[in-house]
Amino acid sequence: MTEAHSQRPGVEIEFRSVTKTYPGQDTPAIDNLSLTVPAGDICCLVGPSGGGKTTAMKLVNRLIDFNEGEILIGGSGVRDVDITALRRDIGYVIQQVGLFPHMTIEANIGVVPRLLGWSADRIKARAVELLDLVRLDQNFAKRYPSQLSGGQQQRVGLARALAVDPPVMLMDEPFGALDPITRNEIQDEFLKLQNEIAKTVIFVTHDIDEAIKMGDRIAVLRQGGVLAQYGTADELLGSPADEYVADFVGADRGLKRLSLRLMRDLVKVSGENHAAPADAPTVKGSATLRTGLSVLFASGSRVLKVTHDDDSATVIGTVTLDQLQDAVYETAPKAPTDVVVAGEA
Repeated sequence: MTEAHSQRPGVEIEFRSVTKTYPGQDTPAIDNLSLTVPAGDICCLVGPSGGGKTTAMKLVNRLIDFNEGEILIGGSGVRDVDITALRRDIGYVIQQVGLFPHMTIEANIGVVPRLLGWSADRIKARAVELLDLVRLDQNFAKRYPSQLSGGQQQRVGLARALAVDPPVMLMDEPFGALDPITRNEIQDEFLKLQNEIAKTVIFVTHDIDEAIKMGDRIAVLRQGGVLAQYGTADELLGSPADEYVADFVGADRGLKRLSLRLMRDLVKVSGENHAAPADAPTVKGSATLRTGLSVLFASGSRVLKVTHDDDSATVIGTVTLDQLQDAVYETAPKAPTDVVVAGEA
């Protein structure tokens, strides 16, 4: 990673008793919302249609203004900053991407830098750097959006959002229009990218599985923008606050929870390294527990050999069906003090 890839890491975002009521509406779209997104985390907002997910996100860059409460970015209230400067300092990615069709990819990436008075050479260098960051060849700089696939356009959208290295990014169902294979691929690529750039991200999605995969923290909203529960995926899946949250995360939440841990972690925790039958199936240490359970079911075995990621012949331990079952019902870790559940906000 070059020095310019990320000179400004993410900063904390805090909602303090924020309420938004649209004119002519009797009930709020966002009702007394309080939560804190730690610097460098991805916070996924999920909930039903009308739950206020997109409204909450748009309050951050004041595309929509709020009636009560306060939103702070890096300790400063969003109303205390010039609105144009505020928006230029926040990356924004939407489902439709919104690239300008008559402009080259380089020009699309350079929209905000041009507004800030960057030189043509600096914009060109930044475009090349960002194309590399989002895993696109620099030759794409001279192409037009119509010459790119949907997944490639979405990558350019990410690059444009990162053009002036903002500490905060807002993402409104950014991968929702992609086919499942491309969507999974770009999700993985974004998580790798986030490991490098460490931005603070508010990520709106209607898909709880996407939220579980992408989010360091998840905020589940009820109808009317009421916060039902806020915490890590493991906390929501292992200890849902109430029946509403349990229903929302799904009856298969035990299996979903297995997707959060890796086989190598269970081997390490268990401390077991018993000899397995020679014909026992094998799975890599980097595989999820859910994958391990699937392999066991498919093979009819009750024990797995867990191998080294770089050498499938090297067995690092074993994991049994009983261990995987115990992992499903394992008590969720104690929630940190800022995890909010219904009635505590």
